[in-house]
Amino acid sequence: MIRVFIGFDPRETAAFAVLSHSIHQRASEPVCIAPVMLSQLKGIYRRELNPLQSTEFSFSRFLVPYLSAYEGWSIFMDCDMLMQDDIAQLWAMRDERYAVQCVQHDHKPREDTKFLGAVQTRYQKKNWSSVMLFNNARCKQLTPDYVNTASGLELHQFKWLADDAEIGALPQRWNHLVGYTPPDPDAALVHFTSGGPYFNEYAQCEHSDTWRDTREQMLTVVQRAAKSAAA
Repeated sequence: MIRVFIGFDPRETAAFAVLSHSIHQRASEPVCIAPVMLSQLKGIYRRELNPLQSTEFSFSRFLVPYLSAYEGWSIFMDCDMLMQDDIAQLWAMRDERYAVQCVQHDHKPREDTKFLGAVQTRYQKKNWSSVMLFNNARCKQLTPDYVNTASGLELHQFKWLADDAEIGALPQRWNHLVGYTPPDPDAALVHFTSGGPYFNEYAQCEHSDTWRDTREQMLTVVQRAAKSAAA
């Protein structure tokens, strides 16, 4: 079973639904998807909202190893994404040499704000944590207490690891940053990091047509199921 956790923010509910559909639509192996949703983490996640965090899952993502009982492997990804390839290919890249694997971007955004007016922050290893393959048994440092108290930079710069040698690299196509990395029609996992096509300001961004096509396919499946149930 491929275990996937997706960050959930109420403002991007449509994004979560379309991403989940796109994963299942193309998967060749069984996939279990769970949202990282604050309403389901009461008593576990206790951080107050930080004005610099752009989503509700900015820090709660690091609870994935704990939620996986520090066993096996898990994938985390932001919800503002679209899967265009078989997630089993990403799952097959698990490497026991590493505690975590990610696309190691050199992301230096130029703008000061991103979607919904959120502050655009700049730091080393930015967007590395937006897609992570967790080797859960090697991430026991990520306890609820640590996730609740560590600084944002400690978490997102992987300072909970002994050193960077524990971080494995993934191919860039598994976290394609729309508007930052060169256009790639064959990107496996598209990341609308500045804002997705579900916001008017980004309706015509790269891969927006594919996102809308996927949404329509998902809605068609739902409508057929509803008609079948009513028959």
